[in-house]
Amino acid sequence: MTDLVRYERRDTVALITLDDGKANALSPAMVAAVNAAFDRAEDDAASAVVLTGRPGRFSAGFDLSVMTAGPDALFGLVKSGAELALRLYLFPRPLVIACTGHALAAGAVLLCAADLRLGTTGEFKIGLNEVAIQLPLPVFAMELARERLAPRYFSQAVTQARIFNPAGAVEAGYLDAVAAPDALLDEALAHATRLGTLPDPAFRLTKERERRETVARIRATLDADIASLTAPVPA
Repeated sequence: MTDLVRYERRDTVALITLDDGKANALSPAMVAAVNAAFDRAEDDAASAVVLTGRPGRFSAGFDLSVMTAGPDALFGLVKSGAELALRLYLFPRPLVIACTGHALAAGAVLLCAADLRLGTTGEFKIGLNEVAIQLPLPVFAMELARERLAPRYFSQAVTQARIFNPAGAVEAGYLDAVAAPDALLDEALAHATRLGTLPDPAFRLTKERERRETVARIRATLDADIASLTAPVPA
């Protein structure tokens, strides 16, 4: 693929690895590379996909250097990131994320878009920290979080920007389970192989029906909501 993303086949499962050598920030180039990897998974007729990161880092979210480069750059990056999250949320085959470490902001949103999420033990931070860094949370992120997080943690996670360790992220709903670092990828591949046996179109159509109302709510406000992020904040 590119230097940012590696694509492999493990039997019938596509393995996509994010690795920019740093925090796996979602830059325009990273978003494009991830989309290209998912295109390849579809072209390969992979039975399922495992999306993972570099050791210690799944993704730190949107590239702040782009987010602060001006309204047009911010709009373009957040829009492309939202479209990527929606693509993952509706991906026609099972998607398992093996979260290799920190997953913050848009990185945590990607967790909410996957079918099954495994984390790893360690001193890692997982959550939506936007409010804490003076950014309002976009509607698309909030709605995906609403669908996946435990209701009693929703306000803490979204409005209060609470960050969780891996065990807490399981309780809150960002993750489904935690594995030891040396077992994480094998467990993720095993889950993907199992889920990949679910037949198409039954899986795809049921997933669409499960999620289409959430997607409709997001798309109804997407451009206007992202545009509002570029407006001056009232004093």
